[in-house]
Amino acid sequence: MDYLKYLILGIIQGITEPLPISSSGHIFLFKNLFNTEMFNTFNFEIISNFGSFLAILFIFRKDIIKLIKDFFGFIFGKEKEKFKDGFMYVIKMIISTIPVGITGMLFNDYLETHFNSLKILAFTFLFTSLMLFIVRNIKGEKTSKDITFIDAIIIGLFEAVTIIPGISRSGTVLVACLLCHLKRDDALKYTFMLYFPVSFGTMILKAPDLVNTQTSLLLPYLVGMLAALMVTYFSYQWLSNIVKKGKLWHFSIYCLILALFIFIYFR
Repeated sequence: MDYLKYLILGIIQGITEPLPISSSGHIFLFKNLFNTEMFNTFNFEIISNFGSFLAILFIFRKDIIKLIKDFFGFIFGKEKEKFKDGFMYVIKMIISTIPVGITGMLFNDYLETHFNSLKILAFTFLFTSLMLFIVRNIKGEKTSKDITFIDAIIIGLFEAVTIIPGISRSGTVLVACLLCHLKRDDALKYTFMLYFPVSFGTMILKAPDLVNTQTSLLLPYLVGMLAALMVTYFSYQWLSNIVKKGKLWHFSIYCLILALFIFIYFR
């Protein structure tokens, strides 16, 4: 039973993590929908997130290696102009990450305690739906090189909002990138580049909680993590195709339907 349970959880995590529909929101909804503690597995959430992290890391491995080379090449190398674009990209990523880091440290515990209800979840799905609908026709003309410091700050402030449970990080940051007039491909890339520092930092902070994990759950957890890893990979490919075709409004409709369902079913 444990294997099946964590396999299902891993699949849910894998599908929803890259998509702009909030993975944590879906886990919370499923828990209440089936009135079960099956989804009350904090330690597994860390493990499954790690599976998604590895999948997205694999997808962007070449970009990450290049950014690392450019960053240190600019600092220590002699041909600084050659590495300048990559270095500045990393600096803007850092700027974009600062707001969510600060708000997370200050308000995360409070929000997880006081914003943990189905009614709030419905409103967060409505918020995501509205944001995705607003940018449905935006194409943008900026490339990664054209991201300004103002853009980085705006995107970072949008990302800071995603510490509210149920608000999709990928969806909100993607919307912010599109509002800053980035091309769709570049907006998607910047969105997931920002995923790494936030996800990595969260995993580091929560890692000590894994010490108390029961030995009997290690293999079921591994099954769930591998499921999350594989499904996340294909889920991202699906998202990439949707973004390129300008079909983000499909997720807007989905989130709207989900919000209405919560309001009606759990009234």
